[in-house]
Amino acid sequence: MKMIIKIPSPLRRFTDNNKQIELDALTVKDALIELFKRYPDIKPQILDDTGNLRNFVNLYHNKVDIRQQEGLDTKLQSGSEIRIVPAIAGGSSLDTHMSANELSRYSRHILLPEIGVPGQQALKNASILIIGAGGLGCPLALYLAAAGVGHLGLVDDDVVEESNLQRQVLFSVDDIGQSKVDAAKRRLERLNPHINITSYPERLTADNALKIMDNYDIIIDGTDNFPTRYLVNDACVLLNKPNIYGSIFRFDGQTSVFNYQAGPCYRCLYPEPPPPGLVPSCAEGGVLGVLPSIIASIQATEAIKMITNIGDSLSGRLVLYDALALDFEFLLIKRDPACPICGENPTITQLMDYQAFCGLSQNTDEKSYKEIEAKELKAWMDREQSVILIDVREPFEREICMLAGSQFIPMQDIDAHIPELDPNKELVFYCKMGGRSAKVCAKLTKLGFNKVTNLKGGILAWIDKVDQSLTRY
Repeated sequence: MKMIIKIPSPLRRFTDNNKQIELDALTVKDALIELFKRYPDIKPQILDDTGNLRNFVNLYHNKVDIRQQEGLDTKLQSGSEIRIVPAIAGGSSLDTHMSANELSRYSRHILLPEIGVPGQQALKNASILIIGAGGLGCPLALYLAAAGVGHLGLVDDDVVEESNLQRQVLFSVDDIGQSKVDAAKRRLERLNPHINITSYPERLTADNALKIMDNYDIIIDGTDNFPTRYLVNDACVLLNKPNIYGSIFRFDGQTSVFNYQAGPCYRCLYPEPPPPGLVPSCAEGGVLGVLPSIIASIQATEAIKMITNIGDSLSGRLVLYDALALDFEFLLIKRDPACPICGENPTITQLMDYQAFCGLSQNTDEKSYKEIEAKELKAWMDREQSVILIDVREPFEREICMLAGSQFIPMQDIDAHIPELDPNKELVFYCKMGGRSAKVCAKLTKLGFNKVTNLKGGILAWIDKVDQSLTRY
C-alpha cells in the first residue's frame, strides 16, 4: 500500500535531494528495502553491517517511535508516514549546521528539553507554505520566522491597503500600495537573516497550487474565502501534506489540523460550502484586530510541534474561540469514510473549478435583478439624471466615502423604507463590495420591483475604475 518516507536534510544528498519518497510497503522493513533498492547509497547511513538500525538513527511511524510499536515489523496502512530522525548533535558526522549566532538566537528554544538542538535543527531544515498574507498570515509569518523555520513561502496576490493595518501586523504605512508578500519578505528578512523567504505575488489557483505546494513540508491555510480554502484542502490531500487550518470572523475563530496522522480533512468537516453571500467576508462583516494573532499563534504552535515531534496534534479536533466570552471549545472531528477526496472511495482525483464549486462563477444561476459595472453606471448617470442611487452601508462607512447625490438607507432599515421607493424609477443600490446591495436587490425583485440594479463590486469598484480620489477602506 502507498506510504511515504520523509528524508531529513543531512541525508537528502543520498536521495537526489528528495524530501520524501512514496513507496509501496506493508511493514517498516519492507519500506526500507524498497528505499534501499531505489537509493542504495543511503542504506549504510541507516543500517549497520548486521542489518540493524544504527544507534544514532531513529525511525518514527506516524509520529511514534517504532521501538514503541513493533520495531521493523511495524505494520503500515495506506498513507502511513515514516520519518527518519538521525542524531544531529554531539560531534557525529550529522552534527548541527547552526552557527554560534543562531545557537544564541534560539537559546530559549534550545533550553527546552522537548526541543533542544535537534528540534531547533529540525525547524531550520523545515519548509512551510503560508497561503494568504493577511490577518492570519502576518502573525504566522512573524512567529515562524522568529522560531527559525528555515524556509517560508508566502502566497498572496493582494497589495497593502490602509484598512489592513488594523490587524495585519507585518505592514506599516510605508507599505501601502505595495505587494503584500514582497513587503512581508523584506520585514521577515530583517527579523531573521538566517532563513529563506520565497514570495509568490499571485493568486493560488487550480493551475498553480500543486506546483507551488509540492516544495513544502507543511501548508498553513490563512485564506479568507471558501474557493481557496477548498482548493488548499484538496491539494494537500492529493499531495499528502498536512493542512493547518484557521479562520476568523468578527469575534470568533476556528482552527484545526487536517490530513495528518490519518485524520480528517476539511471536507470531512464541511462537505460543501455555504451558499454565496450567506457568510459575509471580514471586509463586510468586520473582525476584531487582535483575533487573528490568537488563532495564528495556535496554528504556528501546531506547525512547530509537528516539525519537532512533540505534544499532541489538533488532528481530529476543532478549536472554537469566542473572544467576547474568552471561551475555547474543542469539538471532535472524525474522518468521513464517504469523503469525496480522503474517503475510502474518493471521487475527487484532481483539482477543479473552485469558483464554480462555491457558486461564484460568472455564469451561475440567473439573477432576478440587473448588475452594472462602475464605468457603465458612470456613463448612464452622465446620460440620464433620473437614476436614483441608494447606499445601503453602515453610517460610519458613509462618512469614509460615498457616491455624490446618493440616498442613504442602511440595509437593516430597508424594510421600513420600501413604501417610499418608487417601483417605476430606476433604482441602483450599492454597498462596499456588492454583497449587501445584491441582497437588497433580490428582496425588492421578489416584491415586484423590476427596475433595480446592483453596482457590481460596490463602491470599491467605483473607486478603482471611476474616482480614485475617494478613500478606500
